[in-house]
Parts: sequence; C-alpha cells; structure tokens
Amino acid sequence: MKNPIKHNFDSIIFDLDGTLWDSTENVALAWQDAVNKVGYLDEEISRERVRSVTGMTYDAIFDKLFPNLTDAQRKEVQALCAVSEQNILHTKGGELYPRLEETLQYLGSKYKLYIVSNCQRGYIELFLDLTGLHAHFQGHQCFGTKGAPKADNIKDVVNDHQLKAPVYVGDTKGDYDAATQAGVPFIFANYGFGVVSEGMVATISSLAELQELL
Repeated sequence: MKNPIKHNFDSIIFDLDGTLWDSTENVALAWQDAVNKVGYLDEEISRERVRSVTGMTYDAIFDKLFPNLTDAQRKEVQALCAVSEQNILHTKGGELYPRLEETLQYLGSKYKLYIVSNCQRGYIELFLDLTGLHAHFQGHQCFGTKGAPKADNIKDVVNDHQLKAPVYVGDTKGDYDAATQAGVPFIFANYGFGVVSEGMVATISSLAELQELL
C-alpha cells in the first residue's frame, strides 16, 4: 500500500519528553529532593505524578501540583525543583527510547530536525549534551526561553528556519493542539504519556517506525 504522507515534508519538529526520552523517574527524584527542603510541604512526588503533568508548561505544572500554596511559596518550590532537576539529570539523565540515534541519523539524511518542548531553559541543551545528539538537530526552542506557549515556539522554529512543510511529532493532546494552532501536521507517538484520539496524520508505536513512515 502506498504511504500517503511519505515525501510530504521537508522537516520534522520533535517534542522531547515522552517522544525522544523518558526522564520522569529522575525528575521525580529531583523534585522530591527539592520539596523536602521546604517546611510547608509534605508531599510524595512519584513518577506517575510527574508523568501526569509532563508536556505542560513549567509554570502550569506547579500550579497544578501545588494549588494550595501561596504564589511566593509556589515560586520558591518551582525554583528549587528547577535547580534540583538540572543537577540530578546532569548525573542520571533519562531513558532514551529504543533506536533513537539510528532513527535520527536516518531521518537527518532526508529532513531538517528540530526540538520544541515546554521545558525550562537549559533542559534541551542538557538532553543534547548527555546524549551527544547535537549534530542531528538544526535548532530548538522551549517555554523557558521567552515564556511563550508551544504553538508560538513551533511557529518561531518554522519562521526562523524558513521551513516550508514541517511535521510535528509528539505524545500528548497538548502537543497536538499546539501543532494544530501553529498550522503544522501532527504525528502521534502513542508510546509516550498522553492520548490523542483524532486529527493526527499518522500514529507511531515506536520511534523507529518513523523510518518507514517518512
């Protein structure tokens, strides 16, 4: 059967968490360490709890996790978590999805590759430093850079790099909504953290499937 989307695109923009790697176990450790440093919280930060907010903007994550804190307290916890996250991930990293580098090498020979994530500033760079995958990506953008929503960051990458026919690969409904708002087709990675029931141009059950799809 002919693939209806093969050769339709000139570039691929990836989400990071739940699409390229899973860092939730170590993020949970980092946030727990930060929460333990304040006297007004007695909370368990589990991997499942981190997964439930993965993909949201960094500000929105802490609004959802700690709605009963004052603004000042929430900002303090968020800042502590951000530092702890960077420190622990620099040591422990995340779990790469199978055949990641092989797939990026294949795709990079045919498409320009980018990353757009709702993460804090420095997180994408940390991922690239730990994995040694800098050479595969032409650029990246995140929420932490300007505090802009993902749709705007996708648009920035498209405009800044003069992309004519990009596609976005992500794993949550928020990823789908952002891509749609940016006018970019969406491929759903169903091995990640979210559920998308309709609207995608394709669904993949492993990252390596992109080699056949695209």
